[in-house]
Parts: sequence; structure tokens; C-alpha cells
Amino acid sequence: MTHNGLAQPASSLHFREEEAGGRRAAPPPSEVLYAGGRPFPALAACEHYAGSEKHLRKALELQNSLQNAGVPLFDVTADCEDGAPVGGEREQAALIAALINSSDNRFDRLGARIHDARHPAWRDELEIIVGNAGWSLAYLVLPKAECAADVAEQIAALAACRARHHITHEIPVHVLIETPGALHEAWQIAALPEVETLDFGLLDYVSAHHGAIPAYAMHAPGQFEHPLIIRAKCETATAALAHGKVPTHNVTTDFRDLKEVAADARRARHEFGFLRMWSIHPDQIEPIIAAMRPNFAEVGVATDILCAAAAADWGPIQVDGRLHDRASYRYYWELLQRARLTGTPLPRAAREHFFDHAPTQGDSS
Repeated sequence: MTHNGLAQPASSLHFREEEAGGRRAAPPPSEVLYAGGRPFPALAACEHYAGSEKHLRKALELQNSLQNAGVPLFDVTADCEDGAPVGGEREQAALIAALINSSDNRFDRLGARIHDARHPAWRDELEIIVGNAGWSLAYLVLPKAECAADVAEQIAALAACRARHHITHEIPVHVLIETPGALHEAWQIAALPEVETLDFGLLDYVSAHHGAIPAYAMHAPGQFEHPLIIRAKCETATAALAHGKVPTHNVTTDFRDLKEVAADARRARHEFGFLRMWSIHPDQIEPIIAAMRPNFAEVGVATDILCAAAAADWGPIQVDGRLHDRASYRYYWELLQRARLTGTPLPRAAREHFFDHAPTQGDSS
């Protein structure tokens, strides 16, 4: 049924119709809403960093328990940069490769941070991790870039390493924006097709200003009030979102005060547009996820609109007197994905019609 050329919401949620004696399914959102473009990455709202084998195994164990219908609610990043003792970089990389290949990495959502492009160990780390575990590596984090050329150099080395080892599995790159030079070229960095996230590194960014930014800006409330930090966060998030990449917020250094962790995550999400945040202690993970979680009322609205859109084969519709088309469908589809990745309860219709056979987290289809 239509009115003024717009399909009306179906009274029942059946997305198949009789056609020539058979049944045809309405195309799923991933096939319709991003025609000619790349879907926005569907990533967990929290990224937990750990360096030692003990802490990494504990994080993977927690990842196995914090899940939503088989989808982990946070990613784990194994750290070569701050996690390795000086001179022990190769051993740390080998440990990380072994963990990536282990049965503890149940969801293949274990990434790795290597050293920056000016450190003598980064090529060895890349070769050891990608060469031995590239098929299961979730992503590669690149720190302390001074410019887009630094990122491009490491991306080229990653591609060459994948080719040498015949790894066709794509390995997305997450880039830390933690120097003035990287912030200056954040838009060029975000435009690189291999980049999946831009991560703001607060502590190194403050240190890179040689005392011009006071220490109080390394934590709340200063990190949300100092003009130079506000500018850096806004520029990082804007550059990421403009290029379809996920902006990731820095850590909260106080891991005892979980109210501060939750407050930081809420401000990062609602005031600065960050969709993901780092954790450096297991106790921070759940407050971050909860703060990043969509409002359940919005989830219900998204479900109603998307179900009606699917019933109309993704053509324009009106709901409660408001026009909706593929632009608003993309918004609500990404909201549903964020809800799923933060453990927000989904209405039955959303689960049955959009996620019963959905790909695992990290697959942006």
C-alpha cells in the first residue's frame, strides 16, 4: 500500500513476496545501503590493551565471557610498543603471534600494536606477527606517526609482507594520532583505504608539546576543556568520520575510579563523536561499553523503520508522518549494529530479520 508515492509500513514483518511461483527475499541492508561505497566498519565500542602474556590471556578469557550471541563486546590489542622490554621486541612479537594462533583467540578479534616507523624493531615485529599469524590478525595498530608518509610506508610494508606469505586476508590498519604532525595530516591519513580507525593518543600528544599543555590536560576534566586538546579531538573525530573510519578515544588513566571511566566515555561519545575507546584495565571495559551503548528507545525506532523499509524493498517510506529513505536507513542500520556490539538487547524482529545469519564482528558487510 502506498500514499503520495511512499510505501506504508507493513502490518506484518514478512520480507518475502510471491514472484513467478517462487519466493524472493528482500535484499539485506549490507547489499542495498552502501551501493558504490564501503560500509562503515562495525567494531566493538571498547579496545583493551595488554602487554604481558598473563594479562593478554586474562583479557582473552574475559572476551570469551563478554559476548552477545557469539559476538565479543570488546577487542583485545597485544602491545609490542609499551609491552615489550627494550631489546626483547622479537620475543614479544613471537609471543603475540603465538597468542593470535592459539585457541584462546576464539573470535579472531586480537590485534597488535607494533613500533613506529622510526623504531629499528618495527619491520621485524611486522614480519614475525604477520608472517606467522596474519590469517587471524584482526588489525594492526601504528603509533607515533609524524605524517601521512609514515603511515603509507608501514602500510606498504604490511602489503609486501602479506604478499610474501600469500595472505589474502585483509588486515585493517588503526592509526594513532598522537603528534602535531599526524594531527596536521589526519585527513590524508584517514583517506588511506587500508585505515579502519583513527585513535587519539592523549598522553603522547600532550608530551609532544614540551610543557605548553599542562599535565592536568592528561585527565578529566582538563582533557575535555583545554582548547588545544578539544581541537585535536574534534579534528581526529571529524577526519575519521568524514572518510568512513571509526574514531577511537584515548584511555582514562585512573583505573580505580570507574565512575570517571564511565563519565569520560560518555563525554567522548556524546560531545566529541568518538565511537570506540581504549581500556588499560579489565575493570574499565564494562563501564566503557555501557557508556557507548545506544539508547534502547532508539533501537526500537531503528527496528521499526528498518523492518518497514525492508518490507518496501528499501524504497522510500513514511513512518509517523516522517519521510525515510536510504540516508536515514544507513543511520539506523549502523545504530542497530552498534547496539549489537555493545550488548544492547535487540527486539525480536531485529534479531530475526537482520542478525540471524549476520557475519561476525569486524566483517563490515
